[in-house]
Amino acid sequence: MLLYQIIILVGLLVFLGIILRNLVDLPDLPSASEVPLQGPRVSVLVPARDEERNIAACVTTLLAQQYEDFEVIVLDDHSRDGTWRELQKLVDGAGGKRLRILEGAALPEGWHGKAWACQQLATHASGELLLFTDADTRHRPETLRRSVAAIGSCRAGMLSLTPAQELGTFWEGLVVPLVYHILFSYLPIGMVRASRSPAFCYAIGQFILFRREVYRQIGGHRSVCRNIVEDVWLCKKVKQSGGTVVTFNGADAVSCRMYHGLFDIWNGFSKNLYAGLGNNAFVLFTLMLLVVLLYLVPWYFAASSLLGGALSIDGFWLPVVQICLAVISRLIISVKCRQPLWPGLLHALSQVMLLLIAMNSLRQTAFGGGPVWKGRSYPYHRECGGKGRIDGGDHEQ
Repeated sequence: MLLYQIIILVGLLVFLGIILRNLVDLPDLPSASEVPLQGPRVSVLVPARDEERNIAACVTTLLAQQYEDFEVIVLDDHSRDGTWRELQKLVDGAGGKRLRILEGAALPEGWHGKAWACQQLATHASGELLLFTDADTRHRPETLRRSVAAIGSCRAGMLSLTPAQELGTFWEGLVVPLVYHILFSYLPIGMVRASRSPAFCYAIGQFILFRREVYRQIGGHRSVCRNIVEDVWLCKKVKQSGGTVVTFNGADAVSCRMYHGLFDIWNGFSKNLYAGLGNNAFVLFTLMLLVVLLYLVPWYFAASSLLGGALSIDGFWLPVVQICLAVISRLIISVKCRQPLWPGLLHALSQVMLLLIAMNSLRQTAFGGGPVWKGRSYPYHRECGGKGRIDGGDHEQ
């Protein structure tokens, strides 16, 4: 028993060490006071489907960027709500010459919706840099120029940020921060840039900045058209082509409310979790085993010992130390990513939710008809189809 508890304790200390190292290897963006307003032309590309409640706020913050040469292009991907109406209001109002809106073409066989929308957006872009950002994001006025300075200083082909995640409900606070817990605990972030191996990949599709030539070299979103978690696979494609990917902490520059309530969280995370692990059942079960051993079993030992009145070192005190390490790790990540602290105190409950979501993600992908998101179903194993250039064009609708 004592040896087992020591092994678990060492495992938690190893993951804490990875977290502490990642604090260094995920730098903040350059300060706004240190970067110029001028730079290469940037095309800001926003795919939008059923984003009536988000799109106006998102585009407004993009149009307010303190940067001289940029355009904003938004594609309405067959929304079933008032997204197009909101976009037209923006064009008629504050949009001016910087904003263009497009109506998306029909989804070809073999494509996932977001990848197809982004591919279409790229054909209309005129910038040397292409920024793909989601319709539920909000951007501080200096975000664009700080990001351009960052990718320029690193001479990278692709840059991704970790936005601050807005948490509107209890369930959002409990589950959404797990994105960063998994990232910081299990991935040496420095290896994303330092290693050529596609095994070390990370990107968040809420904010991805490309050099145009690198985007073309990998074949654009066509190269990831079958991948639900297209952001990570874009990172893999860039590294496979010999390019460099860099990541920055963007919590002080971009924010995003990823989901609204438990229903959205359940469907969204179920759609992404198994796919994000490469649809690999072994990796998924390994993650689930780590969750149980590191974050749930210590509670069992501590509670059993407390109820039994036997507060031994191996039965109670070591599990309590393990619990404290897990919570401390979560709190460190919360501070780095500008998240509230209270979800870290409920770490064990969030891990139970992660296990349930993992099982549902496996069920619907491997044994069901595939994930369903915004009225579209995505069965596993589909081939890319359709046509779409990735060079510039003027086909405004």
